[in-house]
Amino acid sequence: MYTEEVRRTEAVSLVSAVPPPALADGSLHLAFERAAAPAFTHNRRDLRIAFYFGLLAADLLCIFGAFGLGSLVKHGDLQGHAWLRLSLASTPLFILSAMHNGAYSLEALRSATVGVRRAIGALISSFAILFVVSYFLKAGQDISRLGVGVGLVTAIPAVLVVRNYLATWIRRRFGDDLISTVLITDESFVATKSGAVVIDALKAGLKPEPRNVIMVQRLVQLLSGADRVIVACRREACAGWAAMLKSANVCGEILADEVQSVGAVGVGRFEERTTLVVSPGPLSVQQRIVKRAFDLAVAVPTLIFVAPVLLAIALAIKLDSRGPILFRQERVGFGNRLFHIYKFRSMEMSASDALGTHSTSRNDARTTRVGRFIRSTSLDELPQLFNVITGSMSLIGPRPHAIGSHAGPLLFWDVDDRYGHRHLLKPGITGLAQIRGFRGTTHEVDDLAKRLQSDLEYMAGWSVWRDVMILLKTFGVLAHPNAY
Repeated sequence: MYTEEVRRTEAVSLVSAVPPPALADGSLHLAFERAAAPAFTHNRRDLRIAFYFGLLAADLLCIFGAFGLGSLVKHGDLQGHAWLRLSLASTPLFILSAMHNGAYSLEALRSATVGVRRAIGALISSFAILFVVSYFLKAGQDISRLGVGVGLVTAIPAVLVVRNYLATWIRRRFGDDLISTVLITDESFVATKSGAVVIDALKAGLKPEPRNVIMVQRLVQLLSGADRVIVACRREACAGWAAMLKSANVCGEILADEVQSVGAVGVGRFEERTTLVVSPGPLSVQQRIVKRAFDLAVAVPTLIFVAPVLLAIALAIKLDSRGPILFRQERVGFGNRLFHIYKFRSMEMSASDALGTHSTSRNDARTTRVGRFIRSTSLDELPQLFNVITGSMSLIGPRPHAIGSHAGPLLFWDVDDRYGHRHLLKPGITGLAQIRGFRGTTHEVDDLAKRLQSDLEYMAGWSVWRDVMILLKTFGVLAHPNAY
């Protein structure tokens, strides 16, 4: 019979790892005390809170500085207090809006794009509310429209630049250490490079026994200060560990080979049952409209602006070598359908490669004199603006590959089963992989793997603000060592 005395004996054995011969009254309390020595004390919450206050101070400094500049433009000094009253009045509105939309959150710390988008959204919202209230209350007649306009126009780029700088510094300085992660391994080996604290369940005396109060208490104490807990276990133990994590009141996840094998990207529900989301599908209609509008809003004016450059390059190509000005090639596009991509011809006509089986190499003999220049400066990609306008491409997206492209000895399609997933979005002139420096010939399988991972990451977290940031960062990699 499983008596209370036996349970107490097992509890002390679990905690001390030395089975006592007998237990007197109060041994259960002793077991809890011995379990109260956490193996994990790496708490980053205080650090994150400090960063949140730092971001808040930086945002407010940008706001006050911008509207102070507006006063200088209008009056030539800071003697008037209208700008100060406007800044002070907008501060609580900005803070409430920023707190509501998550401008001071872990996501904002880890992603400059998220932080900038949310902070600027809060800034615009707060001043919109302030102006509406001022209008109906007929207040603020002494406030200069010029000063306000200069302040608002200055505050937005100021917040963008400062937020970008701070997010980059935080990411480089702390990386994954912004959150405290614990990995519990239960008869399952997981190699980790993320800096997570690894706890061997067997050595720690942990078992998936959610009905054992001592076992749950032991887990709670071990996980003290953890932000994220991942348990790697066998399939049979998943339910027990899931119940344990829920009882421990932590953000818990289960890492199982069955989930890994299908490449799940989320969870869903169907008639009171849980499903694994293995494909996010294309963008929604609203998202596609926004992305298409952004493409046209940028591509059309850009094409008009660079028209003289296009004519100059076309003339240089015609004078340099025989053949057409444009190079037209079939590439894999949206929905894994083929389309024709346009580029300025950079090779001799007789050496053209319709299937793309031979990647361009450094100092490639097939490249013309003009071709070497336009490839090294990425000017050969400019005709793809026509692809964007006609709708076969987007400004930002996974780069389209030729049918015969290889990574080492393998065709792209044979390298990874997920390769076809990258075509759920229109291909782009530039993308997340490109601004990370993943360009040029794919000599090794790993060269494609890095690009594929970036493409899938971009697709999973698409937003128009992310497109803006990628487009801006593209100017920094136009002339790249791998562009040849």
